Amino acid sequence: MTKSLKPAYDYIIIGAGSAGNVLAARLTEDENVSVLLLEAGLPDYRLDFRTQMPAALAMPLQGTTYNWGYKTDPEPFMNNRIMDCGRGKGLGGSSLINGMCYIRGNALDFDHWAQKPGLADWSYSDCLPYFKKAEHRDAGENAYHGGSGPIHVTTAKAGVNPLFEAMIQAGADAGYPRTDDLNGYQQEGFGPMDRFVTPNGRRASTARGYLDMARHRERLTILTGALTDVVLFDGKRARGVRFEHQGRLKTVEAQREVIVCAGAIASPQILQRSGIGPGAWLKEAGVAEVLDLPGVGNNLQDHLELYMQYECKEPVSIAPATNWWNKPAIGAEWLFCGTGLGATNHFEGGGFIRSHEKFAWPNIQYHFLPIAVRYDGRNASKAHSFQAHVGSMRSPSRGRVKLKSANPAEHPSILFNYMSHEQDWEEFRAAIRITREIMNQPALDRYRGAAITPSENLQSDAELDEYVRNHAETAYHPSCTCAMGEGSDAVTDGEGRVHGITGLRVVDASIMPDIITGNLNATTIMLAEKIADKIRGRTPLPKSDAPYYVANGAPVRGEPKRSA
Repeated sequence: MTKSLKPAYDYIIIGAGSAGNVLAARLTEDENVSVLLLEAGLPDYRLDFRTQMPAALAMPLQGTTYNWGYKTDPEPFMNNRIMDCGRGKGLGGSSLINGMCYIRGNALDFDHWAQKPGLADWSYSDCLPYFKKAEHRDAGENAYHGGSGPIHVTTAKAGVNPLFEAMIQAGADAGYPRTDDLNGYQQEGFGPMDRFVTPNGRRASTARGYLDMARHRERLTILTGALTDVVLFDGKRARGVRFEHQGRLKTVEAQREVIVCAGAIASPQILQRSGIGPGAWLKEAGVAEVLDLPGVGNNLQDHLELYMQYECKEPVSIAPATNWWNKPAIGAEWLFCGTGLGATNHFEGGGFIRSHEKFAWPNIQYHFLPIAVRYDGRNASKAHSFQAHVGSMRSPSRGRVKLKSANPAEHPSILFNYMSHEQDWEEFRAAIRITREIMNQPALDRYRGAAITPSENLQSDAELDEYVRNHAETAYHPSCTCAMGEGSDAVTDGEGRVHGITGLRVVDASIMPDIITGNLNATTIMLAEKIADKIRGRTPLPKSDAPYYVANGAPVRGEPKRSA
């Protein structure tokens, strides 16, 4: 039964995604707190296999039922290609449609956040306890992992597919480290990859993990199909939200705070539409200015990747699973037993390496997959095949998200400026050449057939550069458009509070000051857990003293290493 809408709540949370659901669940742990959670998309229907079956991960990206389906402006350094920018729409947000790779980033990512003004308590030692708090890992708790959190994490099991071990061993044969845990002591190296998957083989979205433990609370109201128009202000104080629901505009007051959790694309757009952002942009769109805040929508970052695909000489890939006559049995085993090919995202091996010793921590990520296919499911090979997704992690390129009008139904102008820095080109050339070297190691001799793409004939810098322009794709990791910190480019402080405004926070991937080394979902959940304690006035969890690997240096314990 749907709860009736009240005229006021303590907190209004905009966006039921990876961060919004964490906050809704944690804030309503306090009995005297009421929360309205607004979500523009649909409920996370438990019987919709497209969002619940891990192996169906490409399906929610197709169409706009669960995907906002944003498109970029023509990207000037990518032969003016208009590129995809898929974002989740529905309870769970992008955790409802992502690839379910459980990767946290590198410890030095957070130590470098902590070196920025105003972010001293965002070091890895500060963040690790909140990663652990969120996690329910099937392999149990240790110094790096939690065993009783809301979000299930499934570890890769030996013997799933021989291609994973072969590709990991090929990385070792090429001279790179092996690591048993990409989220543990040492991220650098090749090893098994953990997944956001429940023990019964379902997607572990934040709707499953966090909302399931909070839905029954009378103090939490969840409203789907609610498209936020604007945040409302009294002067420089946020006082409520106006949104569209079932064809009508409605206004609800926030007695304590409005918390925007709509993601790296929609959060800055909502702020801009509400009158907070670069003054010239607001004027151009006909929006009355509440605060000229230049950083809103700027500093946009993402990960690009390539699919390096090979024929497989032995019949061990999952290509036969794409044939229609095999799908009913796979689906039935998943539905009734929670096992089989449907119960995994098939990203069970990967790695992180440094393409050059000048990088203090890994700058290249690998996802291995036992079939040749695009991330969105298109162009799947019907023949036995495998591939490595490979891409750079911390591009210096910066883009922006800019509103086009005050119409909440109109998508913003999105420009990533992919590959606009020389470092990008150096890293992708190196990534292609290193991957070829790895794929030609003895561990893969029995499996490796001819290269599918890119062709081995492409060898020169110019040829590789042109291939990247035409074929690199987003890894769906937009971030940093409402960055935490101090100074003219910062939008929020270290607790997500919007500078110059009272009663307004942003909490999602947009507040990352710099993109992390890896997939974003686990870190977005972590930062929401951490800020939830700030909002509630709780003492922060004690800092971790777990050591972590630093290349060419001793293990670090406790305080962050100040590296160049």
